[in-house]
Amino acid sequence: MRLVVVGNGMAGSRLVNEVRARDKDVRITVFGAEAWQPYNRVLLSNVVAGTSSPDQVRLLDPRWYAEHDVTARLGVAVTAIDRDCQTVVAADGTREPYDVLVLATGSEAFVPPIPGVERATAFRTLDDCERIREAAASARSAVVVGGGLLGIEAARGLAGRGVPVTLLHLAGHLMERQLDEEAGLILRETLGALGVAIRTGVTVSAIHERHVELAGGELSGGESIDADLVVLACGVRPVVGLARDAGLEVGRGVVVDDELRTDDPSIFAIGECAQHAGRVYGLVAPGWEQASVVADLVTGADKGARYRGSRLVTRLKAKSVELAAMGETQLTEDEAEIVRFSHRHKGTYRKLVIRDGRLVGAILLGETSAVGTLTQLFDRGGPLPGDRTGLLFPDLGLGGAAVADSPTRMPDSARVCQCNNVTKGQIRACWESGARDVEAVAAATRATTGCGGCRDAVEGIVGWLCEQEGVSA
Repeated sequence: MRLVVVGNGMAGSRLVNEVRARDKDVRITVFGAEAWQPYNRVLLSNVVAGTSSPDQVRLLDPRWYAEHDVTARLGVAVTAIDRDCQTVVAADGTREPYDVLVLATGSEAFVPPIPGVERATAFRTLDDCERIREAAASARSAVVVGGGLLGIEAARGLAGRGVPVTLLHLAGHLMERQLDEEAGLILRETLGALGVAIRTGVTVSAIHERHVELAGGELSGGESIDADLVVLACGVRPVVGLARDAGLEVGRGVVVDDELRTDDPSIFAIGECAQHAGRVYGLVAPGWEQASVVADLVTGADKGARYRGSRLVTRLKAKSVELAAMGETQLTEDEAEIVRFSHRHKGTYRKLVIRDGRLVGAILLGETSAVGTLTQLFDRGGPLPGDRTGLLFPDLGLGGAAVADSPTRMPDSARVCQCNNVTKGQIRACWESGARDVEAVAAATRATTGCGGCRDAVEGIVGWLCEQEGVSA
């Protein structure tokens, strides 16, 4: 079978890896528009901050393709799909036939139509990071446009480099899709203490060589902010042009069914370009879950594999800022039971959204000892204990809720790594097979290799297992 994968980002590279792990005989060709080896886009803010190098966020070793008999066309974009001949056409004029085609074209940065926008740099790719780092080396001030996840991470990274940075956001509070107003306010104060000035309710009306003009909110007009460097983090849009030109059904993304097939049964779509059940996912975990389903189907490892959607947990990757948000965080007291704790002075906010006795949403900002427990309860959708206090403060042992970060009380079914769908039981089995440290567990299960938010929990489980057997971790 000839498998062609268009897109070598986090979803496409994972699919190639998953297929080869299941079947050694599939002929695999992967096209990547970027010349880089696949890398972990979740960790790009670390590259901007200078805490990680490009090599440290790489997902696959350069030798991997040759060692696993995979043809990788890096830096070669696919420009057309000939569905009649089942062939893709590359930018260099070559044609590659397929029996199965998987589109993993991802998303691209949205660039708003602002006068002077060509002076700004989008924050989306590793090449973007290189441009931002180069400009930051001599910048006296910077502006980041967009107060969502990527914008906050970019602003924190620049501040960590010692560059005075102002974050501009159109909405009334930061991360308005994931956070309520109070959480947005506390996050704003936390970032302010770390050197990020924040303006909400404003738009950029023009970008000049040394400053940006603002409009909106209570501004009277004509206000400007000095900026040698302007970074755009205004959201992303699925890359669907290739699919649309080929006549495939396209909505916001490439429309797929539960098998992740398009309306052409020989073509699948996964990751940020795919639209499943009316939804486009912008996080890594769903793309990796989709890759596993498609790998099962195309290799025949599990012909009954189906994708049923993902339960999302958003983690902010910014130094000295702990934040997790999951599910329906915007429901009101009239729609759900709301339990919250707020301590602005300490930068702490915890909120539970409960409906029909089950956790349907949560926000955890600041010290997040509760995140493991709440992520498990949200993921499983099981009934909650009657005393909600114990859920907000599991480390105090008040409400009888399982302490998720305590390995002795975690059920084997508990999902430890959300990005890679790794349970405590899988980590235990891996340890029993000889993996005695976190690096060995990561190599065998991929736990910790996504956003990295589960590393402490994995270390705790490995350490506990070693203690039980009297061996060194």
